[in-house]
Amino acid sequence: MPGTDPVALKPSIEALDGALPQTQCTRCGYADCRAYAQAMAQGEAAINRCPPGGAEGIVRLSQITNLPVQALDPACGHEGPRALAVIDEAWCIGCTLCIKACPVDCIVGASKRMHTVIDEQCTGCELCVPACPVDCIAMLPITDPHTGWQAWSPALAEASRERYDFHRLRTERDRRENDERLAARAAARLADLPAHTQHTDPALIERKRAVIESALLRARTRRDDQDSGR
Repeated sequence: MPGTDPVALKPSIEALDGALPQTQCTRCGYADCRAYAQAMAQGEAAINRCPPGGAEGIVRLSQITNLPVQALDPACGHEGPRALAVIDEAWCIGCTLCIKACPVDCIVGASKRMHTVIDEQCTGCELCVPACPVDCIAMLPITDPHTGWQAWSPALAEASRERYDFHRLRTERDRRENDERLAARAAARLADLPAHTQHTDPALIERKRAVIESALLRARTRRDDQDSGR
């Protein structure tokens, strides 16, 4: 656009990410707050797609991008009080699906054991609600009448970001270790094949070898990605 400051067209991803509440709710249509910030920085996403940030959040993003303030996109949800996830203990079946869905690891429990929410760490993202197969999770407003950034704070956002970063590292570690276990198990099974099978069915051996090599490659790739900080 003639006469437009090129810096305004490509604002810092860090600045945009810092203006988001870090609830990691995905209501914006992106995997997390950082992904949304990157899309805005690249001009691929509008600045009005974050319900937890609300109207004040849009103003903050407008100041960073030099784009006009817009009303919140209703397709992403609406601005409201911050909510707290509450688990009905009488109905909880201990399936652990809500634990896996929580982006900040604020739900604790074990398989076939009752789960509970660490209140002060819940961001109100609501991702645990659709994950529950018995509908035993309710979202209770806890900041009414305050909404958006008035119901949140930079300190809470930073704490949420740190927990989300740890969650990502933990889940990636778990995936890598699982791949390594599967690869080791597959290698052991191949080594235990009867000698006559190994000699008379080369196609079977080749298929098993391909499976093992694929599992090992996934494990190495994930380990290398984590080591490089990606």
